[in-house]
Amino acid sequence: MPADQDIRGCIACGYCKSHGQCVFHDIVNELAPEFEEADGLLVGTPVYYAQPNATLVALLQRLFYSTPFDKRMKVGVCVVCCRRGGASATFDALNKFFTISQMPVVSSQYWNSIHGQTPGEAQQDEEGKQTMRTLGRNMAFLMKSIALGKEQQGLPEVEAVRQSTNFIR
Repeated sequence: MPADQDIRGCIACGYCKSHGQCVFHDIVNELAPEFEEADGLLVGTPVYYAQPNATLVALLQRLFYSTPFDKRMKVGVCVVCCRRGGASATFDALNKFFTISQMPVVSSQYWNSIHGQTPGEAQQDEEGKQTMRTLGRNMAFLMKSIALGKEQQGLPEVEAVRQSTNFIR
């Protein structure tokens, strides 16, 4: 994501439901066709106050909500970098985009995090680097396995009607 681009948050206007894309014509609409064609999505972020970068969250909220295509069985991966803590909460927040979209989440030998505060420090995190290498191999394997499964079996059946319960009646 280019650092010089402003990414607005979703305003719940509903434009995307009738037009198939977000009302804001920016990188979100540019990424949508690439996401649709991709077999997987890898998202990375630094950790700020035990949360992902706010601009990244705005982008992902709009990208996932505004795109009408089926995301089932696209592989989802997130990696986070932090000085010390907050990695697990950040990791969890990003994985929610994948799981609500029926995207398998790739795992590794530990949480997908690497530690470092200043440029170059993460290179000293041997366990973190090993976790990333394992993650890459697992992502490649899972993507190949899903492609083979889709070729031989097709996608899993979809419920005819998606139930959506509002708890306020």
